[in-house]
Amino acid sequence: MKSYPGHPRSLLAIFAHPDDESFGPGGTLARYAAEGAEVWLVCGTDGNAGTVDAAMLTGYASTGQLRAAELCCAAQTLGLAGVDWLGYRDSGMAGAPENQHPECLVQAPMDQLVGQIVASIRRHKPQVIICDNQFGGYGHPDHIKLHQATVEAFHAAGDPTRYPEAGAPHQAQRLYHPAFTAGLLKVLVRLMPLVGRDPRKFGRNHDIDLLQTIGWETPVHTRVNTIRYVDVKLAASACHRSQGGPAEMYRRVPRPLVRRLMATESFTQGFPAPQPGAAIGRDLFDGAES
Repeated sequence: MKSYPGHPRSLLAIFAHPDDESFGPGGTLARYAAEGAEVWLVCGTDGNAGTVDAAMLTGYASTGQLRAAELCCAAQTLGLAGVDWLGYRDSGMAGAPENQHPECLVQAPMDQLVGQIVASIRRHKPQVIICDNQFGGYGHPDHIKLHQATVEAFHAAGDPTRYPEAGAPHQAQRLYHPAFTAGLLKVLVRLMPLVGRDPRKFGRNHDIDLLQTIGWETPVHTRVNTIRYVDVKLAASACHRSQGGPAEMYRRVPRPLVRRLMATESFTQGFPAPQPGAAIGRDLFDGAES
């Protein structure tokens, strides 16, 4: 990987919920952290809308407190430099009653949310930023809202006339979104019934329809080799024990097949616009300068 004299490589991942960082690009975050980059996370919500078994709440005052502890475990496992907490309530899936709570993420004023993300960008000075795509990954309203805010903040952070109270301007150079590829999802959908899972009722709350998500395919512009960090990603995912996720889903799948499925993580390049016909990249920092 390229080094940046006088300015460490820095990557800022911006996601809505505790677990998005591990269930999503956990292998990529672990790889860059292990290779010396400063990898920071912005977590948008407390994850409090999720359903948690009562036994797991022993010793915790709320679901949000439990999920914060799980995120701290995952962050340490991945080797993250730290977490910025935005502190909004989880909005739940589209149409859920939680969507209307005045303190939830989808109800947050956009200008306020953008300003918070700008502050994190200026504080950590990343060359590279990762956030969910325009579909919110699997259509979650919080993911979509945070995508919109992050895209605006990506550009606003370099403008000294915007949010001057948030610190000195800093312009990140690359913006990526985890890619959804139909091929990978089709494999996953085929595998799930073999381990007793319904792809139309995916997730801890059974409210994610992976068959619908297949239609939200996005192009792959960069593919990061994460084969050496599969076990780290699974360990970080296991920290989020209240949410299940990859560690639970792959528990009965042969380990060689798990490693093959998780050997790479793919990204869509949001900025700058990729050159038509360009070869698929291998490093999120390619072309970025200090």
